[in-house]
Amino acid sequence: MSNTRYFSPLKTGFMIGTGIGLAAGIASTLWVKQHTTKSPNQILEEIKRSFLAEGPIEGSWIEHEATFIDHIVRETKAYSGGIVRYEDDELVVYEFLADAHSGTILSISQLEGI
Repeated sequence: MSNTRYFSPLKTGFMIGTGIGLAAGIASTLWVKQHTTKSPNQILEEIKRSFLAEGPIEGSWIEHEATFIDHIVRETKAYSGGIVRYEDDELVVYEFLADAHSGTILSISQLEGI
């Protein structure tokens, strides 16, 4: 009996096709994740939830058009918005800048003199 292995073009083609399909699937998933943004309303709800943990809020807003900003080492899309609340019987306004892709707050500041 001989232990000769035969070349099977069908098996080889199937394995190559599976490898290419897997690589294309991974690449397209990564591309979509990089180019998909969260909705402004979804980001605002997440930020409001964080503020509500510290007390009630009076109002909130968010711009629905993302702007490009330079953040640390790369340019990214971001939404700007704000939260209004009472602190020590005074109305306090906070403005924020949130990453459009992840919803992460990039900066937040309290407005003075309002």
